[in-house]
Amino acid sequence: MCAKSKSIYNVLTRWRDFRLKLLFEGILIGLLSGILVVMFRLLLEKAELLREKLYALMHVTSPLLTVMWFIALVLISYILSFIVRKEPMAGGSGIPQVKGILMGKLKMNWLRVIIGKFIGGVMAIGAGLSLGREGPSVQLGAAVGQGVSRLLGRLRIEEKYLITCGSSAGLAAAFNAPLAGAIFALEELHKNFSPVVLTSAVAASLTADLVTQQFFGQKPIFDFSILPTLPIKYYFYLISLGVIIGILGVVFNWFLIRTLQIYSKLTWLPDQLKPAIPLLAGGILGFVLPEALGGGNNLINALGQVRYSLLMLVLLLVVKFLFTMVSYGSGVPGGIFLPMLVIGALAGDIYGNVVVQYLHMNPQYIGNFVVFAMAAYFTSVVKAPVTGSILIMEMTGSFSHLFALVTVSMTAYIVSDVLKSKPVYDILLERSLKRRKMAVDLPEDSNKCISEISVCVGSTLSGKRIRDIEWPPHCLLVGIRRGEAELIPRGDTRIYSGDCLIVLSDDSHVMQIRSTLYLITGNVTI
Repeated sequence: MCAKSKSIYNVLTRWRDFRLKLLFEGILIGLLSGILVVMFRLLLEKAELLREKLYALMHVTSPLLTVMWFIALVLISYILSFIVRKEPMAGGSGIPQVKGILMGKLKMNWLRVIIGKFIGGVMAIGAGLSLGREGPSVQLGAAVGQGVSRLLGRLRIEEKYLITCGSSAGLAAAFNAPLAGAIFALEELHKNFSPVVLTSAVAASLTADLVTQQFFGQKPIFDFSILPTLPIKYYFYLISLGVIIGILGVVFNWFLIRTLQIYSKLTWLPDQLKPAIPLLAGGILGFVLPEALGGGNNLINALGQVRYSLLMLVLLLVVKFLFTMVSYGSGVPGGIFLPMLVIGALAGDIYGNVVVQYLHMNPQYIGNFVVFAMAAYFTSVVKAPVTGSILIMEMTGSFSHLFALVTVSMTAYIVSDVLKSKPVYDILLERSLKRRKMAVDLPEDSNKCISEISVCVGSTLSGKRIRDIEWPPHCLLVGIRRGEAELIPRGDTRIYSGDCLIVLSDDSHVMQIRSTLYLITGNVTI
C-alpha cells in the first residue's frame, strides 16, 4: 500500500479522531483568517476615510487636485488589471471561486490569491467602487485554509474541510456574524448538512469573530437594535414585500450577467482600461452622490437614523444598482454581498414609505421593512434563505425578528424559484468555467473527496441491505454513522432512516455522485 493510500485508509478507519483534529485545525484557521480579515477591514476603513477627506478638499481647492485624482483613478485601473491578469482567481467576488475549488473544478494558489485579493480589494473598494468586502473575505479565509493544509502536509480530503473552515471564518469576520458563517458553509458552499463541516466551521467562525471583536467591539454591523416587533396584523405587508423583493432579486441576477456580457464584448477597449469605466464614474459620483460609493455600510446605518424623501430613496436605489453592475462587471477584486444588502435596504425603505403614505401604516415600522428587505433580497439573489435570515439577525442585533425574517425570506425564495432564477454564485461559477473552456466533468485525477449524506425518513434505501442497492459508479461506501455508533458497511448491513452515509469518491465525480445520492436518500438540497 502506497503512502498516500495508507493515509486515506487511516482517515477512514479513525474517523472520530479525524473529526476532532478538524475541530482544532478549524480554530487555528479561524485565528489566522480573523487576523487577515481584520487587517483587510482596517485598511478599507482608512482608505474610505482618506477618500472622503480627498473629496472634501477637492470641493474647496483648485481644479488641479481634481485632475490629479482622476489621473490616479486611471492608474488604479492599470494596477487592478495587472493583478487580475497575473492571478485570475483574485478577480471578482471570490465566493464562486471557492465553490469551484470545493467542487474540484478550479485550482487556487493560496499565497498569490491572498496577496492579489488583499491589495486589489483595498484599492478597488477604497477608490469608491460599489463592491463589498465580504466575498473577498470569504476567499481570503479559504486561501488561509488551503495554506494551512499545504504547510502542514494534509491530504486533499482534509484540505477541502479546511478551505470550508476558512470561508466560514472569513464571512464571520467580515460581518461579525459567526452563526451565519457556519450556516453559509452548509447552505451555500456544500448545499447539504454535514456534522463534520458544521462543527469545524463553527469552531473557525467563533474564533474569527472573537478576533474581530477585539478590534471592532461587540456591536452589530448595522445599528437597528431598537426596532419594535412587527405586529401580526402587518404581516400581509410583509408577504407582499417578499413578493416584490423576490422579483427585484431576479432582475439583479439578470442585469449582472448582461453587464458581464457587455464588458466581454468591449473588444475595442484595452483590458487595462475596463476598470477605468466604473472608477471614473465613481469619481463623478463622489461630487454629486457620494452615498453611492463604496460597499454601502454607512448608507444602511443612515437609513436607520435619517428619513430620506421618497424621491431621494428612488434615486439612490437606481444609482446604487447601476453602479454595482458597472463595478462588478469590470472584473476587479470585490464582491456583491454588501451592495446587494444596500439595494435591498433601499427597496425596503421605499416600500415602507409607500405603505405609510398611502396605506396609513404606523411609521415606526419603516425600519423593520429596511431590515426585512435585506434578508429577502439576499435570499432572492443567492437563494439561501436560512443564511439570509440568520445573517441579517446577527448583523442588526434584532434577535426578536427571526420569525418575520424567515417569513419574508421564504416568500422571496419561492418567488425567485417560480421565476426559475438560479443562485447568483452558481451562475457566476458556471460562466467562469465556460470562459476557461472547461468541460462540465474534469478528467479523473487521484484526489479523493469524502461526502456525508443523511438518509431521510421515507427514503427508498430505508430497510434495504447494501448489496441490494444500486449505487452510483465511481464511489465507495466506506462508513455508516448511526447515532454515536460508527459501522463498517458489509453486504448484508441494512440501512435505516437517520443513518449518515460516508462515501468516498474522486473529485471529478463528486457533484454527480452527490446529486444521485441526494435523490435516492430522500434529500432536498438546500
